[in-house]
Amino acid sequence: MSRVPQKPLAGIRVLEVGGYISMPMGGALLSALGADVIKVESTAGDDFRRKDNDRSPYFAQVNAGKRSLAVDLKTPEGLELVKELLPTTDVLFENMRPGKLAALGLGPDVCTALAPDLVFASVNGFGDGGPLRDRPAYDTIGQAYGGIYSLLGEPGQAQLSGTIFADVITGLTSAAGILAALVGRGATGAGVRVDTSLYEAVSVLTTDALSQYVDTGADPSRTTRHPQAQNFCAPTASGENIAVHLSSSEKFWRNLCAAMERPELIEDPRFTPYRHREANYFELVPIVEAEFARRSLDEWEERLTRFDVPFAPVQTMASYVAHPQTEWLELFEPGSNGTTLLRPPWRFDGARPDRGRPTPRIGQHTREIAGEVYDDEQVEKLIATGVLGAEG
Repeated sequence: MSRVPQKPLAGIRVLEVGGYISMPMGGALLSALGADVIKVESTAGDDFRRKDNDRSPYFAQVNAGKRSLAVDLKTPEGLELVKELLPTTDVLFENMRPGKLAALGLGPDVCTALAPDLVFASVNGFGDGGPLRDRPAYDTIGQAYGGIYSLLGEPGQAQLSGTIFADVITGLTSAAGILAALVGRGATGAGVRVDTSLYEAVSVLTTDALSQYVDTGADPSRTTRHPQAQNFCAPTASGENIAVHLSSSEKFWRNLCAAMERPELIEDPRFTPYRHREANYFELVPIVEAEFARRSLDEWEERLTRFDVPFAPVQTMASYVAHPQTEWLELFEPGSNGTTLLRPPWRFDGARPDRGRPTPRIGQHTREIAGEVYDDEQVEKLIATGVLGAEG
């Protein structure tokens, strides 16, 4: 049995104001690292619950481990409660449209006046300025504006992706910014404002494509990088796909030729050395694909391992979850209501943190959180008047 690591953010409190995916994804990482993340949501609950409370596996993936405080921030009493909690808060993390939280009365100036060492972190679509400032933004918008869809298709034929690249990288980017701010606060004692957006965060995913554009002056597309990377992906005789990545190594090129039993390719002036192989990559692709089609995936796994060629079977989500390496790394844990939860992609002293608490129900922790600053009678009055939402 693996031991439980000391979680590095134990003792840090985060008020998470907002919903959907990008910001809650960042909050989920902070929670798994030990922070007490209080999900401040409306009395009807985060819209991403999709009226399924804590039972949605999509909601659970980015909210397990948090506590839920259901409060109507459009009321003076609801705002006052959040203000009362701020002096014991390390991070206020929000993803409303620019200026909306300030308009409610919880802008960075107000919050930092109440908690001078507060890290005030914001996530939005396009940043707090510029011509796109007030546009609504979801994952699709981030991927489209960031160029990801153009990189997945052929020139002039953009292609939707199969997952939420923009939301996830924004969550990871925002969490990294918050961690940096907390480290800086530890050195100076002063709070700081941290801002990021979908538009900015997707640039992390397109770093190589941006370098290609600067280098060549031409917009890259799906296959632009393949000649440089010397990568191939093709079906095997058993129907499964296999991927190979040679990069510029002559060693791996020679090893692949040996594995394919095609030693004459090593002497072919079209393919040796690397710069010729790069220039004639698209002539090489059908040769490699034809060889892959001659043997099963099992045969290729044995041969490519034996000849020391960088390769991987193209896994589905089902095979990724079931793979022995995934099990060894302890990447997943069972969640409530039959869900499977991702653990954070780090280990500390050899152990991976778990997700902590189960997925919170709407207002599940309202009484205990509000009870930190108000007595029971006042808390129950706020519940009765609809300012707060709570179970039971």
